[in-house]
Amino acid sequence: MTSTELTPVTSAELRLDSISKSYGDNMAVRSISADVPAGKVSVIVGPSGCGKSTLLRIISGLDVPTDGAVTFNGERVDGVPDGLAMVFQDYSRSLFPWMHVDKNIAFPLKKLPKDERVRRVQEAIDAVGLSGKEKLYPWQMSGGMQQRVAIARALASHPSLLLMDEPYASVDAQTRADLEDLLLKIQAELGITVLVVTHDIDESVYLADHIIVLSAPPSVVAETIDVDLERPRDQITTKEDPRFTAIRAHVTKLLRRTDGD
Repeated sequence: MTSTELTPVTSAELRLDSISKSYGDNMAVRSISADVPAGKVSVIVGPSGCGKSTLLRIISGLDVPTDGAVTFNGERVDGVPDGLAMVFQDYSRSLFPWMHVDKNIAFPLKKLPKDERVRRVQEAIDAVGLSGKEKLYPWQMSGGMQQRVAIARALASHPSLLLMDEPYASVDAQTRADLEDLLLKIQAELGITVLVVTHDIDESVYLADHIIVLSAPPSVVAETIDVDLERPRDQITTKEDPRFTAIRAHVTKLLRRTDGD
């Protein structure tokens, strides 16, 4: 357990209602409808180029759908909603190389009183296992440590919804496993709603309570799957569970089928 306890936050409920997005004559996603349950980990998985990141940008308010709507806690998303934080794949471009770890994490908190800002930064640093690294620069850290900084910065804003766009795609296998377990630990402590985009099938099954499988573009929802694996999860015992193997095989078949359509 970390020396500073995370502050629990209110979880968010997210709904996608017939989301379509076109770029000129090219339709990226077509009539996507899905619910992201509050206080759970949901994962969007699909083949490369199927519009997963496009969906995440629409959900975050950074892009607008051609048709359909996103609702966040019952309110239509028009612009970036309060209570949302995002972690990107490329940590090296999301951190300021000239700022120490603590300053990077504090950057979105400028409007808070200093005491509250300092408390949140230390809370987030402890939560991701970077105590003692506060005065390092990003370029002095490994890729996995940099991604921990990015996660800490997202957590410091006390989000009710955490969006993660291929967050572990740029790290090695062992670091990926460590960061997956870190995410599950933090989510269990906070009870926040998490939505992860990935193309990694094992990762989708290991992390998720709920998987949204997308087809090849123009993407539709091929299937939604509830993952009934117990928590807390473990990289060895969970992945040896016959249910894990069965769900992974089912998702693999879905992706191969939809990719061939």
